[in-house]
Amino acid sequence: MQETQSVEIPVGDGLIMRGQRYEGGDKTPVLCIPGLTRNARDFEELAPQIASLGHDVIAVSLRGRAESDYDPNYRNYHPLTYRDDILKALDTLGLKEAIFVGTSLGGIVTMLTNVATPKRVKAAIINDVGPELAQEGLTRIAGYVGVTKGPAANLEEAIERIRAINEVAFPGKDQEFWRTFARRTFRKTDRGEWILNYDPNIARALAEVGAAPDLWPAFESLKDTPTLIVRGGISDLLSEKIIEKMRGVHPSFDYVAVPQVGHAPTMSEPAACDAIATFLNAHG
Repeated sequence: MQETQSVEIPVGDGLIMRGQRYEGGDKTPVLCIPGLTRNARDFEELAPQIASLGHDVIAVSLRGRAESDYDPNYRNYHPLTYRDDILKALDTLGLKEAIFVGTSLGGIVTMLTNVATPKRVKAAIINDVGPELAQEGLTRIAGYVGVTKGPAANLEEAIERIRAINEVAFPGKDQEFWRTFARRTFRKTDRGEWILNYDPNIARALAEVGAAPDLWPAFESLKDTPTLIVRGGISDLLSEKIIEKMRGVHPSFDYVAVPQVGHAPTMSEPAACDAIATFLNAHG
């Protein structure tokens, strides 16, 4: 088992971004960035696997998620702000370059970081997101982000709530899968209730500020950077049509589709694990 330690990173506006470091070795460090409402715990399975290949891994929770500070100005919940936070993280951690692993929003932040400082993104693994977002997936995500029925009375209720939202993306999963999913998505309060582990004002920002700026130039900036695109085989956010368009500007990216998974793969699936290991061995 790899040794781990907590990390605290001062970012803009006096906030602290928190995460976890997994010690792996002397190969290029790997920086993991989660999705819109997710946090560093999403990489609890993937990070040790990458560390076993000889990479130190740092998984972060963006501002407004999990143990990272919430922002009193909700308009700062935007990909360009997260990009700036990641650049501060690289400086604070003393990383001249890193291999980026970004799920959904994390993939968007990866693209934007590469535009700003291309030499710092040695390689990119982008999980189930592209420079264009399918409307079906956007509508579904907007329908649940920040929507709450109040605290769940117990973990079992939290499990049922998160399963009702996400079963379309993970059909046929057993109860243990959903228990782990809920523990990564909710947190237990001092009163013993379970609440979603992110600032609900993220939904406000999504509605008022928008999901992201124009991402096609950002994605095109990766054309000289080794890139692996991971897609959920039944994803409603990254369609096969969008993948075809992406080939037009970055024809050399590696690609894996994870069968019977929607948005977004956990990257602990065998198809994803194998593709990631192969990619890292080639470019790490």
